[in-house]
Amino acid sequence: MLTPSKLLFLPGASGNKDFWKPLANQLNSRAAKSIIGYPGFGQEPAIPAVNSFSDLVGMVVSHIDQPTALIGQSMGVLATYAALRRPDLVTHLVLAVTSGGMDMTSLGAQDWREGFASAYPSLPDWFLSFKSDISPELGKISQPVLLLWGDVDPLSPVAVGHRLLELLPNARMHVVSGGDHDLAHVHAKEIAPFVDAHLMQISSER
Repeated sequence: MLTPSKLLFLPGASGNKDFWKPLANQLNSRAAKSIIGYPGFGQEPAIPAVNSFSDLVGMVVSHIDQPTALIGQSMGVLATYAALRRPDLVTHLVLAVTSGGMDMTSLGAQDWREGFASAYPSLPDWFLSFKSDISPELGKISQPVLLLWGDVDPLSPVAVGHRLLELLPNARMHVVSGGDHDLAHVHAKEIAPFVDAHLMQISSER
């Protein structure tokens, strides 16, 4: 039976590693906490080894070197891909306002790409153009998953969370009243007990 010895925090498309600090500081888990950056995003310099979404997933996977819980903001699809690649070491997932990885438009989501491209002109072109549908694979993720959503988020509305709740075999959802796309940062004190309780769930060895 697996419990995480490491919490790996994945930022959103802005690449802002500080986003996760309020929640990381609130958690009671004794697991080691690591917040990673993405090459070419935010203040992180680009590197030749990361030149596609698959490369980025590979970089995330390279940080999974022990029983690890993945905690992802917005680009939570990264966490799901990484969980599929390393089911032996990923113990839990926390997905906050995930965008991408499925048909978001049909679920009422506002297209985030144009706004992000303007706000963050250094974002890699390969990331802005990347589209995928991981929906058929989600049934393979047996780890406990906590879905965190806000009820006023135009980029990833609650309907997206409910769709993931249907597709993931072992998922629970918490909706933050008044929560927007930055809820995991703004409402860190409120959601921390839910994350702590989630991480205490025993994940079966695979």
